[in-house]
Order: sequence, then structure tokens, then C-alpha cells
Amino acid sequence: MSLFERIGEDIRSVMERDPAARSRLEVLTCYPGLWAVWIHRASHRLWHARLRLPARILSQVARFYTGVDIHPGAQLGRRLFIDHATGVVIGETAIVGNDVTIYQGVTLGGTGKQHGKRHPTICDNVFIGNNANVLGNINIGRNSRVGAGSVVLNDVPPDSTVVGVPAHIVYKNGQRVLITDPHEIKDPLSDVLIALSARVEELEQRLGGAHRQPEPFAEEEAERTAYRNEVRLAEFVSMGEGI
Repeated sequence: MSLFERIGEDIRSVMERDPAARSRLEVLTCYPGLWAVWIHRASHRLWHARLRLPARILSQVARFYTGVDIHPGAQLGRRLFIDHATGVVIGETAIVGNDVTIYQGVTLGGTGKQHGKRHPTICDNVFIGNNANVLGNINIGRNSRVGAGSVVLNDVPPDSTVVGVPAHIVYKNGQRVLITDPHEIKDPLSDVLIALSARVEELEQRLGGAHRQPEPFAEEEAERTAYRNEVRLAEFVSMGEGI
């Protein structure tokens, strides 16, 4: 595919996915995310030609003008749409598939100083909401969605939706995923939920045991209470007759 064919394909993909895009000229002139992708293609070629410094300089020029920081070593697929663009960071060993949509503030980053593959792999047709962080050498499966503000630290299976900090699956293959075990949500409140669940279970067991094993002399105490109530009722009736 020629350069101009790729450019036309990118513009068409933006118009298909963004209802705010009114014309090809508007997309060409007013979408910095698209410029960032185009400039990255040039810097990526320089990077693989071992012209590392010119590649990094070109990527910084793109960052200055577009607000998108894409390392020249990152691999980007076809028809990538970076909407609103500002604050997007894509690390050196990140791999992004075809037809991916990324919103502003998204980070495809690493989690440490290790070498080798340390950034995520985003498969085809994935949507990543604004300010989401996808960190480490993990895979986001095909047709999956990452909710806005989520922090993804583990692999996401295909056809899934994840949300939260850290992210957990809420939809899979179009079906709602119900979480019944607090251990499945490893957020800062999970320990509190686990302790509360254990306490509730303990109290239920104690109450169940109390029903199964009544306290000693409970029946005798009930009889005495009933007798005292009868005596009080008789006294009340006799007082009424005296009046």
C-alpha cells in the first residue's frame, strides 16, 4: 500500500469512528492524534535503520506539536485512532494492533527497569478509555474494552470489558460477570471486604447455633414470665371491679 493510500485509509477510519468529524479536510488539519501516527511511521523507520538519535528527536518534535509521546520503537498497526490525543504515552516495546481506538491521557507503559519486552500488547479492535493505564508486558485481547481511569496490570481475555483500580472483568463475551468472592477484586478495600465477609459469616454461625441450642432454663423463665403477666392482669381486673 502506498503512502497516500495509507493516509486515505487513516482519514476514513477517523470519520467512521468519530461523529464529530465533518469532512476529510477537517480530519486532515484538526486531528493531532493522526499527525502523531504519521510522524511515528517516519521515526519508526529511522529507529530500525539504527538512526536512533534522529528517531528520538523526531518523536520529540511530534510530542511538542501533538501532545502524544510515542517511542520510535513502538509497533503500531493500521487505522489506529488516537482521539483528542493530549497526554497519550506509548512505550518502546508496546505493540498496538489494527483498528484500535485510544483516548486522551492513556499510558501504555512499563512497570520496572527490566530490559526486553516490558510494555503491553494491544490486539485488534480494542478500545481504551481516557486516562487508562495499561502497564507491563501484558496482552489485551481482541475486541476488548478498557474503561476510563482503569489501571490494567494483568492479561485481559478477548471480548471482555475491564474497569477499576486495578482493573477487573465486568463483561465477558457479552455477559455480565458477577463477582461473588472479594478476593477477585484486589483493590485497596479488598482486605476490608474480606474481613467484613468473614465477620458476617461468623455471626451467622453463632446465631444459627443459638437457635439450635437454646439456653438452659429458657422454657422455665418463659413460664414464670407468663405467670407474672397473668397475675398482673388479674390484679388490674379486680381494681376495675372495685371502682
